[in-house]
Amino acid sequence: MYRIPVYTVSLVREHSQAAETKVITSPLEAYHLLNTYIGEADREHFVVLLLDTRNVVRGIHTVSIGSLNASCVHPREVFKAAILTNAAAVIVGHNHPSGNPIPSHEDIALTERLVQAGELLGIPVLDHLVLGDQAYISLQERGLIHK
Repeated sequence: MYRIPVYTVSLVREHSQAAETKVITSPLEAYHLLNTYIGEADREHFVVLLLDTRNVVRGIHTVSIGSLNASCVHPREVFKAAILTNAAAVIVGHNHPSGNPIPSHEDIALTERLVQAGELLGIPVLDHLVLGDQAYISLQERGLIHK
């Protein structure tokens, strides 16, 4: 007789972080929250803000920590925490330790994949922010995210 493992899935809170706002109404507010969380990192961090139906931030999840100029990100890892927290939408962001917030071709391609995955899952990607040297670029403001 074959024994099949039975699993349970749970979400574990690591800690909490103080924030000036808990409702995201603009890319600037998302930037301030992300900058507090990953702004001074010396390696590339890719994170997801988990939002409820009113764009209240219900959590932050670090998807990947990479090297000076790269971070390995796959849609399944971005949306895993979103599904577990019942997020209604997400905002993703990452830092460029070089200080230059201009999105790379890879950043734009990843954003397109994440938007497509979010559409399939019913969890829209509202924005992707790239942070660097106390500045940011919003791919939504640049017209690179179509809803």
